[in-house]
Amino acid sequence: MNNLLHIERDQELLHGLAANDDKSLETIYLENFPMIAKMVMQNNGSEDDAKDIFQEAMIVLYEKVQEGGFVLSSRLKTFLYAVCRRLWLKKLQSSALNGPIFEELEETTAAEDALEAHLERDQQFRQMEEAMGKIGEPCKTILEDYYIHRQSMQEIAERFGYTNAENAKNQKYKCLMRLKKLFFAPYK
Repeated sequence: MNNLLHIERDQELLHGLAANDDKSLETIYLENFPMIAKMVMQNNGSEDDAKDIFQEAMIVLYEKVQEGGFVLSSRLKTFLYAVCRRLWLKKLQSSALNGPIFEELEETTAAEDALEAHLERDQQFRQMEEAMGKIGEPCKTILEDYYIHRQSMQEIAERFGYTNAENAKNQKYKCLMRLKKLFFAPYK
């Protein structure tokens, strides 16, 4: 299943959750609880601890979708895992369980944070690719020539028939401003 289908399905589940649909809640639970239970039990917790943590995470998710305007910037599975991991770390910190298991979980947390950052960066690259597709010519080629193919402003000026490198530089600036506008449009 490709990423777009996952995103659409996750959005459907969130809409169902917002509408108090029991089937959506059950699907979210069945697909995600085993992963959370495994994480908690591998890190000095019990199944009851996992249920408590997952319940708290579901409350967080439910409140966010009820408020409206919640934008899921990752997979639902990633979001729930991150929330549960943070809740479990908090619980471990507040208890006396600061042994090697806690340190191992902290290392795992750093790796998962890096993965989450990578997924977010991937999303931004996709948005940039989409914006580049909308920018049109000659802007697309000018920006690609300069930033990807590392051509000089003089080379770009000659290719596009600008009188000098300074004019090409001005055009590149205008193109960048257009690209910036297209890229940030979804955030408004």
